[in-house]
Amino acid sequence: MNNTVVIGLIAFAAILAGAFAGAEVRERLPKHHLTDETKNLVSVSTAVVATVSALVLGLLISNANTSFTRLGGQVTALSAEILRLDHILRRYGADAEPARNMLLQYAEHKTADLFPDDRADVRLNNPSTYELLQRLEDMLLALKPANPRDQWWLAQAMTLAAKIGETRWLLAQQIGQGTPKAFVALLVLLACVAVRQFRTFFAA
Repeated sequence: MNNTVVIGLIAFAAILAGAFAGAEVRERLPKHHLTDETKNLVSVSTAVVATVSALVLGLLISNANTSFTRLGGQVTALSAEILRLDHILRRYGADAEPARNMLLQYAEHKTADLFPDDRADVRLNNPSTYELLQRLEDMLLALKPANPRDQWWLAQAMTLAAKIGETRWLLAQQIGQGTPKAFVALLVLLACVAVRQFRTFFAA
């Protein structure tokens, strides 16, 4: 099961448990603790907890949006670099055809890593895919430019291959940089506290 669904179910169960705990505490509280003055005090504190919860939720959403935007930009840059490298190798000539075929294999493997049928199988750091890129770089190094034109194209190709490698490492660094678990735990805790207070002092 997806980790997000599991976390959502755990959070729902914790908040629901807080609601039942509040109802249970209400039954055990002495009547003089349920005065209007106490309810007003609890109402203010609940509003503070709800505000803090909203702030934490906003931080979580902002963090998720920033990560998504950054990752999307890196994938777009990688795609553009691969397309540009393929164009350069085609302009280089027939000697670069083996390198173009290797680049095609790399692009296919990278696409399968980033966009698998099962989203849980995303692999940002696949060693076998990176090995294809290294073989491509070796093939580029083995090329012998016959004239200044070919030499210029080869230099451009090597630069792009290096950029592809850099982008690959940037993508790999995204592993484990999801929403901080401490933030999620704090949000669930605040929600439990707010629900329990409400059920304790304002339940019918």
